[in-house]
Amino acid sequence: MRRALARPVFAQPGLQTRLPARALLSAFAATQALAAVLLLAQPAAAQPRRPAAAAAPEATAAAPSQTNRIVAVVNGDIVTATEVAGRARLFALNANMGGAGDVVERLRPQVTRLLVDERLRMQEVQRRGIPVTDEDVAEAVREIEGRNGLPPGALANQLRASGIAPRALYDQIRNQIGWSRLVRQQLGQQGQIGNSEIADFVAAHKARTGEPEYLVSEIFVPVDDPAAEPEVRRFVDDVVAQLRRGVPFPAAATQFSQSQTALQGGDMGWTRPDEFDPAVGSIVGQMPPGAIANPVRVPGGFQIIALRQKRETGRELATLVTLRQAFFPFTSALNPQAPTDQQRQAVERARALEGRACPAVEAAARGGDRPADPGGALRLDTMQPPALRNIVSSLPVGRASQPLVTPEGVLVLAVCTRDTRNLAELSPDAARGQILRDRVELSSRQLQRDLRRRAQIDMRS
Repeated sequence: MRRALARPVFAQPGLQTRLPARALLSAFAATQALAAVLLLAQPAAAQPRRPAAAAAPEATAAAPSQTNRIVAVVNGDIVTATEVAGRARLFALNANMGGAGDVVERLRPQVTRLLVDERLRMQEVQRRGIPVTDEDVAEAVREIEGRNGLPPGALANQLRASGIAPRALYDQIRNQIGWSRLVRQQLGQQGQIGNSEIADFVAAHKARTGEPEYLVSEIFVPVDDPAAEPEVRRFVDDVVAQLRRGVPFPAAATQFSQSQTALQGGDMGWTRPDEFDPAVGSIVGQMPPGAIANPVRVPGGFQIIALRQKRETGRELATLVTLRQAFFPFTSALNPQAPTDQQRQAVERARALEGRACPAVEAAARGGDRPADPGGALRLDTMQPPALRNIVSSLPVGRASQPLVTPEGVLVLAVCTRDTRNLAELSPDAARGQILRDRVELSSRQLQRDLRRRAQIDMRS
C-alpha cells in the first residue's frame, strides 16, 4: 500500500539572517514559503454558494462574473472560463512561471479537472451535512499565523497585497477541513487503531533497522478516463519540466496533486521502497537527493516523486535545540558611527538580558513583533545560515547571548535545551498516525472515484 505523509512540510518555521555576520532569527522565511502554497487558493466562486450568514471572513469579496463561458457543469453547478483562467494564472504567478497566455492554456485542462473534483468534494460535504463553521476557518488561519510568527490579520494583508482576495484562502481551508472530516467519518471503526496493531507496526519497523528509507514528496495526478491519458501525460511531463526549472515542489503539489499529501505540499515522509508501487520503488533507490523523477504510470494515474534525503531505518542521530529570542527594533536606519538615542536604548535593553535565563528572554519578547519561540525543537545541523548555527552551537544552555546588532535592531538569543536524539525511532503515537494516514489516503481516493463515477459532468469545449 502506498503510504501517506509522515510529517507536515511546515512543522518548523525556518531560521534566516539578513547578513551572514549577524544573527537575526525570524519567521519571515517560513512565511514566504507558506505563502507560496497558500496563495494557490481557489477563486471564491469555486465553492457552491452559501448563505451570507455562513460565509467565512471577507465573505463580501466579489466573486468572478458568472456571465462568461461555461466550461463544465457538475451536478448542476457550473465551472466558468474565468475561474479556470484565474486559477491557472494564480498558480503561474506563485510558481514564477509568468502570466502569459501560453502558460494559462497549458494549465487549462488540468485546472478544469481540479475544479470539477473540488465541486464534487464540496457537494458531498454539504450533502452529508458535515459542519465547517466560520470559527473552524478562523482557527485554522490563526494557527497558520501563529506557527509562522505573524500577528493576527497579517496573512490576509499579505494576500491582499498580492492582489488575492482573502476569501479565496478561506474557501480553500473550508473545503479542506470539510473533506478531511468526511473521509474520517467514512472510515468509521477503521479509524480506531488498537494497541496490538500499533505494537505490531512498531516491531516491524524495528526489524527493518539498517534498511534504506527515503524522504520523498509526491504529486499524484489521476487518470479516470483512459481516453484522457495522453493529455494527462503531456500535463505531468510539463509539470516535471517546470519543477526542474525551479518551481517549488510544495506549490505544484498543493495545486495539482490529488493525493491527501497535497495538503502538506506533497510530503510523504520517510518511506521504504516496498511502500511504493513497484515501478516507483525501483526508481527511488537509484535517485540522488534533490532529484525529481520522470512521471511514473501507477494504478489510477501518474506519480511524480522528488527525493529529499536518504537514511537507514531506525538510525538518525541529531542534536535538537529549543530557543528563545527577544528582538528590539530600531525606529530608523542604523549609522554605527552615530547611533540615535532610541538605538542606544535598544542596545541597553538587550544588554540587560545577557546571561539571564530563558524565562527572562521570553518575558522581554512579550508584545513584540517576533515570537519568543522561533519554532520549537530545531535541528542544529540543518540550521541556516551557518553563521547563525555557529552562534547557537557556542551558547551555553540557559544563558542569554550578548546583544547581536543587526541593521533592523538588536537580537538576544538563549538556548533553553540541547539534546541528542535518534530521530528515526518510531514512537507508538507516530505509528498510530502512519496507520491512520494510510487508511485516510485509501479512503479519500476511493470516495473521489465513486463521486466521479456517479456524477453528471458535462464538459464543454
